[in-house]
Amino acid sequence: MKVKNIITIVLIIFGIFFIFLFRDHNFKRAIDACIAGSQKLEKPMTIQEAKKFCENKIMNKN
Repeated sequence: MKVKNIITIVLIIFGIFFIFLFRDHNFKRAIDACIAGSQKLEKPMTIQEAKKFCENKIMNKN
């Protein structure tokens, strides 16, 4: 019974570590997609302007 509890605790710790390790991955992908989309606007922005704009929009949405 104790081995089962230890395995469960180890898996939970591993899961939490995995979530914190990759939580920025989706944010970075969203920023990249927003930057790519902003280049197709009538008035394209520079990459730095688009990145700042996209970060602000995505952070305010959450």
